[in-house]
Amino acid sequence: MMTAYEKLRTVRSANRPTASDYIERLFTDRVSLCGDRRFGEDGAISAGVGFLDGIPVTYIATEKGKDLQTRMENNFGCPRPEGYRKALRLMKEAEKFRRPVICLVDTLGAYCGAEAEERGQGQAIAENILELTGLRTPTLSLVIGEGGSGGALALCTTDRVYMLENACYSVISPEGCASILWKDSARAADAAEALHITSRDMYRFGVAEGVFKENFGDLDAMCGEIRRRMASDLKKLRALSTGELLSNRYDRFRKFGIYEENGVRHGAVL
Repeated sequence: MMTAYEKLRTVRSANRPTASDYIERLFTDRVSLCGDRRFGEDGAISAGVGFLDGIPVTYIATEKGKDLQTRMENNFGCPRPEGYRKALRLMKEAEKFRRPVICLVDTLGAYCGAEAEERGQGQAIAENILELTGLRTPTLSLVIGEGGSGGALALCTTDRVYMLENACYSVISPEGCASILWKDSARAADAAEALHITSRDMYRFGVAEGVFKENFGDLDAMCGEIRRRMASDLKKLRALSTGELLSNRYDRFRKFGIYEENGVRHGAVL
């Protein structure tokens, strides 16, 4: 069995399928949509509308790129503020037309350059999280690789979160954590274990509702299984009233962080 850090290194592999591979196989009759209507386009966020098993949806994905050129153009999958604002624009459009939103996540985290901070990176992420919690349409997220920090959370505050079996989801990168705790990034493997970043951990904690086996030798079959699960869950979510949908989403996130210590329960739902 692989360690947490070995899984993280696996999902960082250059040969691993990127969001575009999943978009091609999950959604039909796609139309790409671009721009945040404020600043510009961000290649790190690939988005549009299409059909998932006949259900009209809006898809939003972090795209790393296939080669060095496209990875540089896409900031290696680290979105800038305009990327998150584009995502938010399309989420609100989906809400208007009652289309479910499906997010595919594979990012080390939000782009951390000075220009991103100047254009309001933190606010853009916070607005996405806030709006997603109250979006009046079903939302799903699939972590296909690395789900890093607020850069991933901006697309994962959804009704359901799924992960691939080797995908990771963490509040901070193990290297960053090791640098802060032990002043030694070489202890990243220790940090990865302490952070509990694996899909198995996330499923055990209730952060993820489902984990899909990876079968990149037959990506079509693998995506077929993902598509069927998503379509089934969307049908259940669409059958709920708006009030039920929002109440269930609220309850989902209020459960996080509950733990017991010396027989005392902490962090209980209010």
